[in-house]
Amino acid sequence: MSEGATAISCLESYFGAVPDPRAPNATHRLGDLIVMMIATSLCGASNATEFALFAQERKQALSRLIDYDAAPSHDTFSRLLRLLDPEAFGRAFAAFVAAFARASQETPEVVSLLRRAYEKGLAASPPLTVSAFAAETRLCLAAVSPSDGENEVEAALKVIELIDLTGRLITADALHCHTRMAEAITQRGGDYLLALKGNRRHWLRRANLQLADATPSIAERVETSHGRNEWRQAEIVAATEPLMPGHQAFIRITSRRDQAKPLIRLFMASTLLSPQQAIDLTRAHWQIENGLHWMLDVHLDEDLSRARKNNAPANRALLNRLARNILQAADVPNVPISHRIKKCAWNDDYLINAITHMR
Repeated sequence: MSEGATAISCLESYFGAVPDPRAPNATHRLGDLIVMMIATSLCGASNATEFALFAQERKQALSRLIDYDAAPSHDTFSRLLRLLDPEAFGRAFAAFVAAFARASQETPEVVSLLRRAYEKGLAASPPLTVSAFAAETRLCLAAVSPSDGENEVEAALKVIELIDLTGRLITADALHCHTRMAEAITQRGGDYLLALKGNRRHWLRRANLQLADATPSIAERVETSHGRNEWRQAEIVAATEPLMPGHQAFIRITSRRDQAKPLIRLFMASTLLSPQQAIDLTRAHWQIENGLHWMLDVHLDEDLSRARKNNAPANRALLNRLARNILQAADVPNVPISHRIKKCAWNDDYLINAITHMR
């Protein structure tokens, strides 16, 4: 079996179970259309018109992966993105990424939950998507866009259901510091480190009292980066009474950059970390901004997406994250992502190798 055929067989083993929403007499196979959209996204394209143009102009390259006579039309791709079930597509995406992470023999320790953040009031921005990002493998493990009537909290809980949490620690901001999230994480074998702010004022008061009354474990770290001096201190006390499932500790991180006013942040954790671990893990949470969201904005133009109808926004978000994962694994670390996208667009061998690598 050729390398391309092996890759397609692998893709179909995960995405083949996604229900095809089209009529039974549809001309193109669902799996072939998904491969076309993935390949096009790797080359920097972002909409149905470009998907159709790529399928027409790059048939020689795509024929190494799939077989088709006439290129699908813009309407074919547009209709598929609008009708495809994003929950089923999201489950297939999560299973596919989990298999690749296992094959790479790396188990991410820290998994950050964060939504895409857009400028307030910018109505033209793409809809909300909550992603889970593994700090060590730098892979997006899962993503969910809330359906009608749902919010970010519900989307984050759905993300948790999609990933294996064994041996992993979930970090998230204060919106997700609640009993349902703690229960969902611990029931799936994971640990958590959740930011604690004023939206949980009784818990916040309890944390401050315990940190004031007890003798915490303390560690400091001083670093110089990009011409800035950064100082951090972690203080940890064991929780005398768990406030939610699995709760074992309160953590206070105090940081200062150069001569600026110190910033104090509080966290609840399901494991009694060392102060040095607490410093490392709270910093790892924000890798999702540079490692995922910045790449989606700058290189895959997610901010410019105008997909708005039906399921198209959620499915485009999943395609972007799938393309981002493939690009992340496509080359050695010192090759810029922008160069990888251009190499996919200009070099058929590089494009095919990038897709076949993710199997």
